[in-house]
Amino acid sequence: MASQDFVIAGRILRKSPVFTLTAVLTIALGVGASTAIFSVTNAVLLRPLPYKDPGRLVIAGMDLRQRNVRDLPFSNADFMDLRDGTKAFFEDFAGVFTGRAIVPRENGTPEQIRFAVVTTNFFQVTGARILLGRDFAQEDGTPQPPAPPAGVQTPPPAPAIAILSYEYFQRRYGGDTAVLGHTMLTVGGPAPVIVGVLAPDFHLYFPPDANVETAPDLWVANRLGYDAALRNGFAIRPVGRLKDGASLERAQAAADNVAAEARKNFPLSRTAGYYIRIEPMRQHLVREVRPAILALMGSVIFLLLIACANVANLLLVRASLRQRELGVRAAMGAGRWRLVRPLLAEAVLLAATGTLAGVGLAWAGIHELRALAPANLPRLDSIRIDASVLGFTALAGLAAAVIFGLAPAWSASRPQLMNVLRGSSRTSGFASGGLLRNLVVIAEVALSFVLLIGSGLMFRSFLELQRVDPGFDPHRLLTFQILGVQAGGKTPEQRATRIRQIRERLGAIPGVQSVTASFPFPLTGDFNPIRWGTEEALSDATKFQATDDQIVLPGYFEAMRTPLLAGRTFTDDDNLPGRNHVIVDELLANKAFRGQSAVGKRILIRIRTPEAEWVEVVGVVAHQRNTSLAEAGREQVYFTDAFVGSGRVRSWAIRTGSDAASYGTEVRAAIKEIDPQLLTTEMEPAEAIVYHAQAGTRFSLLLISLFAVVAGALAGVGLYGVLSTAVRQRTSEIGVRMALGAERGNIFQLVVGQGLRLSAAGIASGLVAAFALTRVMSAMLVGVKPTDPATFASMTVMFFAISALASWLPARRAAGLDPTTARRER
Repeated sequence: MASQDFVIAGRILRKSPVFTLTAVLTIALGVGASTAIFSVTNAVLLRPLPYKDPGRLVIAGMDLRQRNVRDLPFSNADFMDLRDGTKAFFEDFAGVFTGRAIVPRENGTPEQIRFAVVTTNFFQVTGARILLGRDFAQEDGTPQPPAPPAGVQTPPPAPAIAILSYEYFQRRYGGDTAVLGHTMLTVGGPAPVIVGVLAPDFHLYFPPDANVETAPDLWVANRLGYDAALRNGFAIRPVGRLKDGASLERAQAAADNVAAEARKNFPLSRTAGYYIRIEPMRQHLVREVRPAILALMGSVIFLLLIACANVANLLLVRASLRQRELGVRAAMGAGRWRLVRPLLAEAVLLAATGTLAGVGLAWAGIHELRALAPANLPRLDSIRIDASVLGFTALAGLAAAVIFGLAPAWSASRPQLMNVLRGSSRTSGFASGGLLRNLVVIAEVALSFVLLIGSGLMFRSFLELQRVDPGFDPHRLLTFQILGVQAGGKTPEQRATRIRQIRERLGAIPGVQSVTASFPFPLTGDFNPIRWGTEEALSDATKFQATDDQIVLPGYFEAMRTPLLAGRTFTDDDNLPGRNHVIVDELLANKAFRGQSAVGKRILIRIRTPEAEWVEVVGVVAHQRNTSLAEAGREQVYFTDAFVGSGRVRSWAIRTGSDAASYGTEVRAAIKEIDPQLLTTEMEPAEAIVYHAQAGTRFSLLLISLFAVVAGALAGVGLYGVLSTAVRQRTSEIGVRMALGAERGNIFQLVVGQGLRLSAAGIASGLVAAFALTRVMSAMLVGVKPTDPATFASMTVMFFAISALASWLPARRAAGLDPTTARRER
């Protein structure tokens, strides 16, 4: 096409502003939505991780298959066995675990920091760059010397060696390089010596359920010590780098041998069913969110196709109105390509303008996506419009031009010369391009119907999620963390006294009805499994199972309003050292003592001793959702704070008589009165925690529903356009029918029937596609099947209603025609 074609096309489009604006906005909606969602897909699934040669990085996960536990961290000994046993296929294995701590600022006020404990090779394996100072040296990870015999003086512990993140270096020390070589203020424990500063923007990328801090402030060298007897302490997340040319399959086989050797030599590994799973790092990171992202991407591609089909219909109608012009040009000798060129130029101009507008919509949409996206969406901060996204947008715009421009242009380039030159408009139904317009509408309806089904399924899931009982009452419950109770090496008795002081002081705030604390807190995802079993596990250790443990204060279940199903709850007498009373939830009670009362029975628990010990069940409570509203999760066992040495609880909650959020200032002031070194963080109403737990489903529901609404509207407009054109082209025929006695109702039914037949064909095609495609949404659905009959039936009725409305307007126009005037229409 020559530049002159585009100039002429621009002039023609300017003369039809309503048509041009409609087409451009339709394209912009399709391209903008697909660009915004592709930016998410690109950031989460496609863009390489920001590490050195990320394609060779893997994550090792520990699975305990006998206990149905997946992706546990490793103990020191298991990590070192993996590292040493796979050297033939890995350049190296590094390890990391993270946490939070309280440190004093120079002015004495407390500050919460995020820390990571890493093996000394961690930054070499990941390719992180040291901006200032030095990297960890091998001797920085030398294990602490063993405790000397009684009576021998204990040597001073080796100092912890630390590297700061660039962001913390700037925030805490103002970029002052004099901090290198100096110790950092701490509360208890050896003060770390700062030896380096990382380059900016280095993050850890693990799935949310791994409970790994994304951006640690402080990195400390791990002084690994090998102790084969201590394989119950799970902490380290291994990161490995494959050797160049090594296959993942052979590396997995080597890891299998390491696990098999452990099962052979260590009874705990054997009875737990210890296996090692090697996964590419990016695959491991996105495993949970991949189905939802792909479903959203598929939905938005459907929307783009619907937008293209809608514009194609507009162009077909527009081309039908230009048949006489094209016929005259063809009669004068213009070839097909000469007829096609100006029509294609119009399509390309519309696509280019719509694509540019779509980029603007996408830019605005990305900001909204970040606000709406669930917290478990990896690399959320890296969602942006970059070169890859712009390339996708350009391809989407080009594809749009081809899809909606080529077919109408090709159809219009074959005018029926005799009919056109005679000026006849009497056709048997639809004039030139009618069949193509029908097919386009059917495709629009089918694609839109699939999106409506997806939206309906997500809506049903969201309703089911609203009905899920989290196991506690979140209303008028304020939650927060109090950090620093364990700092400074306090004895268990001192920590217990401090917790009692906090509880009493918070309880004295006017309007506070009850006070409690736990660790972890429901729906926070901080839970780790421990071992439990009944008497049969003494003779067969494979009978041990996994349960989530929770440390609570007496009064926890009353404050949380978790129903007591049998027995009693904890009293202050249970919260004393040496007591062995526990409370279990209904899931564990049913597993351990099916058909019997669990109260007064004993179970084996391993939490504070190397081997499992007997504890007595004094109560059974309703199950609480610990990690997700969508899944019930593991069974639970509850201990008092003193059972594990006091001071473990840090997640607090107060139940109030009015709006819980309004108590924040008083709570902070009360804690500061007790001890200025205590830090109150993460304060929010429990209703917000429940709201966050619904974020993934809500995010998918909002987007798919938005796409479905737009798609349904576009399909309705497309159907309306086809029927309106049919009425215009059949005006003379309609006049003849009415002159021969056809009633207005017959004409109305004729047009509506045509619309409903087209819709029925599209819905039938959409049903077949939906049955096949909605299965990919299985991981996103809660309490509803992907082939839910109620959803399919209701969406079918809804779409027929949309089709009836779209058909009613042109049918009303047709029925209102004057027969005499209509017969004169040519």
